[in-house]
Amino acid sequence: MGGEMEPGSTGDERVDAVLAALGALQGTPVAGHVAAFERVHLGLQEVLADTDGTGRDAG
Repeated sequence: MGGEMEPGSTGDERVDAVLAALGALQGTPVAGHVAAFERVHLGLQEVLADTDGTGRDAG
C-alpha cells in the first residue's frame, strides 16, 4: 500500500468488492435486505479466513 486510499475504500480490494454489494440495496425492498446482508457477511468471513492473521493477504 503506502499510497492514499480512495474515499470509501477499506484498503483491501476484496473487502471493497464485497461491500460494494451494499450499494445495490438502495431502492430495493427492505424484505430483500436480509439476504444481501447475509451474502456480505459470508463474503467478509471468506476474506478473513483467507488472511494469514496479520490482516494482509497471505499470498
